[in-house]
Amino acid sequence: MRTIRSAWHPADGVAVFNRVYLTVTEEIGHAIEAGTFADRRAAATLDVRFAERYLSVVDAVATGRPAPACWRPLFTYRRHPGVRPLQFALAGINAHIGHDLALAVVDSCRALECSPAELEDEFDRVGDVLVLLEERIREELMPGPDLLEIADPLTHLLGCWSLERARDGAWLAARSLWQLRELPDLAEEFSERLDRSVGLVGRMLLTPLAPCG
Repeated sequence: MRTIRSAWHPADGVAVFNRVYLTVTEEIGHAIEAGTFADRRAAATLDVRFAERYLSVVDAVATGRPAPACWRPLFTYRRHPGVRPLQFALAGINAHIGHDLALAVVDSCRALECSPAELEDEFDRVGDVLVLLEERIREELMPGPDLLEIADPLTHLLGCWSLERARDGAWLAARSLWQLRELPDLAEEFSERLDRSVGLVGRMLLTPLAPCG
């Protein structure tokens, strides 16, 4: 993530999310090293599988392949002048939590030969880190009082989305996908519908507002 950061302009919407996510991975890494997670191997596996989902999207787009539906709005609107940095950050978080986290849990369960229930503590602790970071992101990226004409509709728009609700949805999706693992056709359909529904939310979060100036 540090490597790809240098390839993008700081105002690029994907770069905005990448900076946020780099902070997330560093925070989770510190928590793992500090012994916050009871099962360090499980936590590290979930962290790695989670990051791999995002990096695979970056690689796909870089090589001309389409991004998954959940990520497509961010990559499509990444240079739109009417979209604020906070919108870019939360749209990326929405895609990564709402879609990728569920699949990362399933990936981790397969790698560790366990069920989602055995990863619930690690999932919850990762979620706690994300909630704290979301609060920090909102504080740092929300426009100041000199941009109230933008901030008012922005506050209304972003108030429609909650990381905690997205996290709850991801946990339910992970458990559902695990139950469907012996039914690959249904699992694939479920994943595709999850991808599209999360993408719809991302498109809403990236609704262009009045440009600065």
